[in-house]
Amino acid sequence: MIRVLLAEDMHLIRAALTALLNLEPDISVVAEVTRGDEIVPAALAERPDVAILDIDLPVLDGISAAADLRERLPGCRVLVLTALGRPGQVRRALAAGIEAFLVKDAPGDRLADAVRRTHAGLRVLDPELVSTAMEYGESPLTQREATVLREAARGLSAEETASALHLSPGTVRNYLTAAIAKTGARNKIGAIRIARDAGWL
Repeated sequence: MIRVLLAEDMHLIRAALTALLNLEPDISVVAEVTRGDEIVPAALAERPDVAILDIDLPVLDGISAAADLRERLPGCRVLVLTALGRPGQVRRALAAGIEAFLVKDAPGDRLADAVRRTHAGLRVLDPELVSTAMEYGESPLTQREATVLREAARGLSAEETASALHLSPGTVRNYLTAAIAKTGARNKIGAIRIARDAGWL
């Protein structure tokens, strides 16, 4: 029996995935969590063979949680689920050593098959996602530019961002200007959209 931990913050989706997987004769969902910081404690308690993690989880994202899980419970293999399949997320998942990456709108039988293949030590990656990820390349943003753009995406003003990051408002505006130029956007909103789509934030 393949023991599965499922991390998904949307209740209906989590319930549907659990029901779907529990119909399989060789798969059993032994733990369900709704936040990224709950993954490692639940995994240490239940010792699953495969952890299915949504990327966009509260408190700690799925890829960061996967890195923690690999360190604390290396025998547990990870299958990441995403609704969007952003190129940067695929690259982050690969860099974190994640064995499988699947979009949520995949047919139900593909999920069960992906769990079995992940458990067997095989990589399960959507070829189209990987191809798109390679096209986008690495982020052109520096760590500080990405941080400032991330704060702007949260709706913070330059002054609020400056206060939070212990910078001057002028320095924050300079980082925003650089981020806009590097993403090829016309303005801050465009830069945020482009960076998010590419998975650079």
